[in-house]
Amino acid sequence: MEQNNTTKPIVVTLDAGGTNFVFGAMCDGKPVSTQLTMPSSAHDLDKCLSTLISGFEQVIGSLERKPVAISFAFPGPADYRNGIIGGYLPNFPSFRDGVALGPMLEEKFGIPVFINNDADLFAYGEAAGGALPRINRRLADIGASKCYRNLLGYTFGTGFGFGFVMDGKLNLGDNSCVETFCLKHRDYPQYIVEDGVSIRAVKRVYRELSGDERELEPRDICRIADGELEGNAEAARESFATLGRVAGDAMATAATLMDGIIVIGGGLTGASRYFMPALLEEMRSSIATMSGDKLNRVQMEVYNLDDETEFEKFALGNSTRIKVYGSDREVVYNNKKCIGVTLSDIGASAAVSLGAYLYAVNNI
Repeated sequence: MEQNNTTKPIVVTLDAGGTNFVFGAMCDGKPVSTQLTMPSSAHDLDKCLSTLISGFEQVIGSLERKPVAISFAFPGPADYRNGIIGGYLPNFPSFRDGVALGPMLEEKFGIPVFINNDADLFAYGEAAGGALPRINRRLADIGASKCYRNLLGYTFGTGFGFGFVMDGKLNLGDNSCVETFCLKHRDYPQYIVEDGVSIRAVKRVYRELSGDERELEPRDICRIADGELEGNAEAARESFATLGRVAGDAMATAATLMDGIIVIGGGLTGASRYFMPALLEEMRSSIATMSGDKLNRVQMEVYNLDDETEFEKFALGNSTRIKVYGSDREVVYNNKKCIGVTLSDIGASAAVSLGAYLYAVNNI
């Protein structure tokens, strides 16, 4: 692909999935190479590392000038600051004992290497060039005074990924371990929430409810729910609704603590019409005090920002003018606390790549 910018830095990127590696390069926040997809061979460490080197070599070799960094996503917890991948990595079992991936690639290519959690980079990309600026532009266009600065990013797919950006900065925590996949499952508290919000969860719940033993993927189950494929449509719809309730429970906890716009990406968002109503209902549910009072589960009002009517209510708030004591001055007071949930419109892979690019540029 022809490069249009000869002065701004080029960063080589990678979206590392348990099945495939997707290599690319970006300049000025835009792709400047064709994507290269290679099987990850996640169960074979030697083959996996060889694939990584080969993929980066091919992308770098296709560029007109040298990149300033390699920056990419890797799923699961690790020592990201030092570029060491290890620990509980269901999709990369060969990395569990620890692999100094960043230092290895730095020695091989002679440029800085940045590795982060894929959901962290998804959130970073959405905060910089996706959901957050899109929502704030819409608010500005209609004259709303509110401007949002925090974003909680979730990926619904092989796992239940999470990242958090506060006032433009990616929150990595002290241990590179800002996660929600290991919160308790809403219905089965002895299990992790990811067992209820993932591809495997949709497949399991549909199988349990329908008795259908076919090897079906979520896209097949969604087609059954739509009536396009033979199967138990009610069970199919409920399998996604169950995911919505379980996700909504975990997201209510995170939103209460972190207070920001929520954006959802990943392969399962294609079935959002079936899980979003249950997710929102869960987030809007109430909780009681021991004295018998009822409170909203999330202290902010939660809106579906992809629904025009709800977005209008979200944008308008409840503004009034109040007098400043001891003077004739008045100020605008909005006593309605609001957050919103939206689906990614740039796509998870694009958001991850953008996040990887910006993280490298901002940290070189």
